[in-house]
Amino acid sequence: MSQLLSSSKAAQSFCGRLARRALGPAGRAMSSQSTKLFINGEFVESQTGEWIDVRNPATQEVVTRVPKSTPHELNEAAHSAQLAFAEWRRTSVLTRQRKMLDLQHAIRGNMGRLAESIVTEQGKVLGDARGDVLRGLQVVESMAGIPEYMLGHKIEVSADMDTYTLREPLGVVAGICPFNFPAMIPLWMFPVALATGNTCLLKPSERDPGAAMILAELCDQVGLPKGVLNIVHGAHDTVDFLTADKRVRAVSFVGGDKAGKYIYERATKHGKRCQANLGAKNHAVVLPDAD
Repeated sequence: MSQLLSSSKAAQSFCGRLARRALGPAGRAMSSQSTKLFINGEFVESQTGEWIDVRNPATQEVVTRVPKSTPHELNEAAHSAQLAFAEWRRTSVLTRQRKMLDLQHAIRGNMGRLAESIVTEQGKVLGDARGDVLRGLQVVESMAGIPEYMLGHKIEVSADMDTYTLREPLGVVAGICPFNFPAMIPLWMFPVALATGNTCLLKPSERDPGAAMILAELCDQVGLPKGVLNIVHGAHDTVDFLTADKRVRAVSFVGGDKAGKYIYERATKHGKRCQANLGAKNHAVVLPDAD
């Protein structure tokens, strides 16, 4: 028992050290006081009066406060994404490929920083946190092959007639992320959206937004144009905005059944494409001798 208590205290001490080292893990994006919004390429202090405390699960220390974005801030983010789309959609697929190559290099160079943020806010052990980042990084690396993914098809259907398909971006798309994979799931969403010529409004979980904010900082460092990626925070009101605003053409969600069904129904009701990855719980067979 004493060994177990000693191990538990050691784990808490280790996570506590990470909390102090990772205080303000996203640099400009975050401080021990508040997490910022990322709108039009700038880290912006929210003017909201409503905040959500993020605590280190190991120590219960408040790591940061996350704003519930105001209607004005949400509108500014959507407006920024809409304006950026007009130019971003016209960039060549090779230009977008280059940005994905630069981004994967930046993520690999900051894997430790991202993992520390996940340990501090979400509570994973360091090995699992690094795996979280790695699985997302693999998606970014796959986007280096975007020229092939964007190929259309052409077929001669008669002597004087060809049929062909083109892949074109939709416009502004939104990603709504859960708390359990703070790096991996944002990286499922916005790199694919950007590589295919869309612009993105991303809402990380209000319980652990630090990794997403570091990723926004890295996107800025590799020279992604202003407005191509915007990050907003909040809870129900932010979700309602993303699923109803006319500028948002599609919504991607990963999370629980209840929230996912609500998001799918609301988004499709407002004429948006929606993909909702729900549940994702592991199954277990419990045998009589389990106890």
